[in-house]
Amino acid sequence: MRYILSIIGVAVGALIVIKSEKIFNALGPVQWAEQHLGAEGGSRLFYKLVGVGIIVVSFFYMSGILQSIGLAIFGRLFGISR
Repeated sequence: MRYILSIIGVAVGALIVIKSEKIFNALGPVQWAEQHLGAEGGSRLFYKLVGVGIIVVSFFYMSGILQSIGLAIFGRLFGISR
């Protein structure tokens, strides 16, 4: 199940990166991204970064690294030791 979800996540992330212009036209500009990521095209870059982030998290989930990171960060909070 982990691999299927990861492949779906990679596909969704790739579609977001490839179709960022259409997403921009549908959703419009992100004001924070326009101010902090460049004068023109900051929102497009933001949508591409979201897509790349989804791809990276999907690969982390597929390889099991995401669970290790989550356990390292939140393990003590819930009393779980390695």
